[in-house]
Amino acid sequence: MIGLIGRKVGMTQLFGEKGEAIPVTIIEAGPCTVTELRTAQRDGYTAVQLGFGTRKESRFTRPVLGQFKKRNLAPASQLREFRVDTTEGLAVGQSLDVSIFERGRHVDVQGVTKGRGFAGVVKRYGFAAGHASHGPTAGKQPGSIGASAYPSRVIKGKRLPGRMGGVNLTIKNLEVVAVDPEQNVLMVRGAVPGPPNGLVVVKKRED
Repeated sequence: MIGLIGRKVGMTQLFGEKGEAIPVTIIEAGPCTVTELRTAQRDGYTAVQLGFGTRKESRFTRPVLGQFKKRNLAPASQLREFRVDTTEGLAVGQSLDVSIFERGRHVDVQGVTKGRGFAGVVKRYGFAAGHASHGPTAGKQPGSIGASAYPSRVIKGKRLPGRMGGVNLTIKNLEVVAVDPEQNVLMVRGAVPGPPNGLVVVKKRED
């Protein structure tokens, strides 16, 4: 499904026809340039590669820079591929913007969640901490993890303290509330992963 690369601007709220408050996330999506077309005959699959953002040429390696110069394109700081059924109507150098989305339709938004650092089980998984009175001294410790003489090891997948956040996450089926092609702005109902200015990928859904 085709989509766009963009960045999360932040959250605000709109008011519906009945006066209800609608929480929305503002996404600056595109414009994205078609940098490559993948075909089943040559690559084994069909996809379109899009570029977003700019950066000084000195920040690119020469092999990457050569790929853009070969196609007479400005270097893009971000590249992503989108699997599609067909590449008809698409050409290298073509620009795509938020007008490919429609108000009232739904999208999937992928981003990297905020990094929370090393976290304990209470913050990371919502475990209940020990009582603060009447003698318990466990505090926020996870307690027993169940392994004894057998199997004499910690079972894989146990919910224990560790690094929290900073992972890819996709929020599916978000409603498009507003589309503004003039400002390259897309507003979707609800929250999306990542901090303000974080990179996101917005994909169309087949409603």
